[in-house]
Amino acid sequence: QFKLVESGGGLVQPGGSLRLSCAASGFAVSYYTIGWFRQAPGKEREGISCSSGDDGRTFYADSVKGRLTISRDNAKNTVYLEMNILKPEDTAVYYCAARNLLFSLCTLSSDEYDYWGQGTQVTVSS
Repeated sequence: QFKLVESGGGLVQPGGSLRLSCAASGFAVSYYTIGWFRQAPGKEREGISCSSGDDGRTFYADSVKGRLTISRDNAKNTVYLEMNILKPEDTAVYYCAARNLLFSLCTLSSDEYDYWGQGTQVTVSS
């Protein structure tokens, strides 16, 4: 059974940094595409980054490009999202998700993901 658990969220000042973790169990993250999404109050869920289970390529939404870095630690079966130069508009609940397809390509479409974590709150405020 695929299970994902996010952690690392919290309150941070503008310009600060956070590292989110997505710990997986029931499957090996090295073979599956993992995406990060966020949802702010009153807004739709937004895909912000993904890491392909096929070729390891990564992809970022324009809104976060240059500030976020997605990475994997296969030994820990965990995917990370390093977030820098955080802005108030980054405030949201952040989710990781997995596509239930071996060696699939990266996509930021939430419809393509089958398993989701419970989310972790990130608040950027002074």
